[in-house]
Amino acid sequence: MIGKILLFFCSTCVIASSLSAGYLDKETADRIKGNVDAIIAKDISSKQLIFAKDEQERNQPASLTKIMTAILAIESGRMNSIVTITPEMIQVEPTKAGLRVGEKFYLKDLVKAAMVMSANDAAMAIGVYLGNGDVDRFAAMMNQKAKQLGMKNTNFTNPCGFDVGNHYSTAQDLLIMSEHAIKNSTFNEMAKLKRHDFNAINTKRHYAAYTHNKLLNNYKYAVGIKTGFTNKAGPCLIARAKKDDKDVLVVMLNSEQRWKDVRTIFEDVLPEVTKTVHKTPTIQQVLRAKKQAQANLQPKTKTNVKQQKKSTKSSSKVRKA
Repeated sequence: MIGKILLFFCSTCVIASSLSAGYLDKETADRIKGNVDAIIAKDISSKQLIFAKDEQERNQPASLTKIMTAILAIESGRMNSIVTITPEMIQVEPTKAGLRVGEKFYLKDLVKAAMVMSANDAAMAIGVYLGNGDVDRFAAMMNQKAKQLGMKNTNFTNPCGFDVGNHYSTAQDLLIMSEHAIKNSTFNEMAKLKRHDFNAINTKRHYAAYTHNKLLNNYKYAVGIKTGFTNKAGPCLIARAKKDDKDVLVVMLNSEQRWKDVRTIFEDVLPEVTKTVHKTPTIQQVLRAKKQAQANLQPKTKTNVKQQKKSTKSSSKVRKA
């Protein structure tokens, strides 16, 4: 009976450990929640929610909007199409790649510039081009896609993420959008880029887009996805990290401590495991060890004792010198 009780107790401990392992303790979760307007963190490998705060509340998504812009571009099947830059495309606020009127680019390069460095001129160029010259038409396409994905509390007014008109979303909806995006391998390749170099097709002018995502340079398991900021939205982030069979996605809206807090989440859910490496000894090492062991076991004969005394005297003379 006692054996059964112990077996049940041990089994319960293992189950409890597996359920709690990899998830934040309440104190840490509460601290992180206090630093953001809204957050949702999910282990998408197991489809389990890690924790959330005000995930259904409307907030400004800033440049996280560009994920939807990228999705529509990728799914359009026109990534190798050539886009000619017009004045409307570059009349935007920073951050900008510095595109010039009349320059021609592949659509895929504009999408990468929008994703990697959050270039607003690149995002606007995508919107105007795919909207057949009408950015409002493209915004309607964005909202149609959002509805198809089940984003019930989102409205886009522009492809960049500007706080213009009734432009809003929620952490929950942005998670839904991101989960759809990462099913696409082309999107995933873009989301983890630290830098993208490209040239205007007609002028050969060179451009270099650098990421604002600090995790990609400082956390080896990070694989994206997008940063965002406006004065109204504050610092925003959608981050993803993968390790072994774990795949974690975090959406943070207006988080002053976004880099510190998201890393805390990842390091808690994706802990480092230090493995002891056992090296197989070489034949020479085995023979030396065997010889040494035999020498240690050799009985002390009179000859050995005399040799030992003689050695001791010699060493003593050396010390005196």
